[in-house]
Amino acid sequence: QVQLVESGGGLVQPGGSLRLSCAASGSIFSIDAMGWYRQAPGKERELVARISSGGSTEYVDSVKGRFTISRDNAKDTVYLQMNSLKPEDTAVYYCNMEIKFARFYAANSFWGKGTLVTVSS
Repeated sequence: QVQLVESGGGLVQPGGSLRLSCAASGSIFSIDAMGWYRQAPGKERELVARISSGGSTEYVDSVKGRFTISRDNAKDTVYLQMNSLKPEDTAVYYCNMEIKFARFYAANSFWGKGTLVTVSS
């Protein structure tokens, strides 16, 4: 079994910063892509940022220049540094990882339970 555990959410004022972490544990051979998604009240879940196994990154336009995704493969962990936060960034943030259990097996997609980020004065 694999578990993803997020941390780092909370309440922050507009213009502030937060750093989210998501650590995977369990029977892991390797991890392909890692990503962060978010879901605001009344809205669909959207991709915020994604990082490939080779380190290539992509971001939704609304966070470009403000958020940075990174990964630590030795720790099976993905991070999301969020700067210049805006009220519209308020959402539950979920991490996602594509995890392989063995070399020749296809990757499976796993989700964390989410961490709430609230940007408000």
